[in-house]
Amino acid sequence: MKTPIFRSYLLALFAMIFWGMSFVWTKITFEYLGPLSTIFIRLVMSSILLLIVWLLFYRKNKIKREDYKLILISAFFSPFFYFIGENFGLMEVSSTVASVIIATIPVFTPFVAYLFLREKLSILNFVGLVISFSGVIVMLLKKDLSFNASLKGVLLLLFAVAAALGSGVSLRKLSLKYHPVTIVTYQNIIGTILFLPLFLYFDLKAMLQVEMNEALLTSLICLAVFASTLAFIFFTASIRHLGISRVNIFSNLIPVFTAIFSFLLLSESFSGSKILGMALVIAGVVLAQFKRKADKIDDPLKQFYTK
Repeated sequence: MKTPIFRSYLLALFAMIFWGMSFVWTKITFEYLGPLSTIFIRLVMSSILLLIVWLLFYRKNKIKREDYKLILISAFFSPFFYFIGENFGLMEVSSTVASVIIATIPVFTPFVAYLFLREKLSILNFVGLVISFSGVIVMLLKKDLSFNASLKGVLLLLFAVAAALGSGVSLRKLSLKYHPVTIVTYQNIIGTILFLPLFLYFDLKAMLQVEMNEALLTSLICLAVFASTLAFIFFTASIRHLGISRVNIFSNLIPVFTAIFSFLLLSESFSGSKILGMALVIAGVVLAQFKRKADKIDDPLKQFYTK
């Protein structure tokens, strides 16, 4: 039976698949465009798509005046700060390494959730986190246990991790009052406005000299539709039912999907350590999803998901 909780797990899984693919699409786009152009174009395309959907189906679900500050803060965290850290970091490291660093989000999430939202996790949840993160480490290390990645890239990606944690807190509060389409539409439009001056100053001239081709156009469309639109809607919807701690645990699946798609599309190596790491990640994610009955969250916007 497709309960709201089951649906939330499914939405979280698809969000991670799309975000796992996004590292590959971004790498392909970087062969033609810079980070700012990539971010700005995908946000413009996503904002247009979201605005059409919102005007057709959810225009009555507007952000109230008292929540303007919260939605603005949320947009600064993501997409603005998050995309800056992720995209510029991805310029310095491989797509698989970048996704592994982003997958550390669940390690820090319980502390943030406890400090700001008073969410609690069981012992099994923490054990699942440890196992899952161990899988991430296994995927990151080479056979000689050395770690080879740009420090600049790692720091930028850790900045993205911090932005994602801040976004998760604000999304948890907003998701109790507004539909995911409304939240992501506002976020992406605000994010587009924030990136506009940076794009015009740094990347416009270079972008005008780029010749559009099938590979570039396909990657941009996929980034806009799947990574910047559907993934964020699915992620926001799942947060309200499961809480940010349990949803962010799914982030450990991102490097699994990225490694698979990078091997298929970018010819990145697919070693035995990656396979072992993936197995640990999946095991940890499954274990971390067990929770007590007392932890269940009511669904104040149930009507949105039962139509």
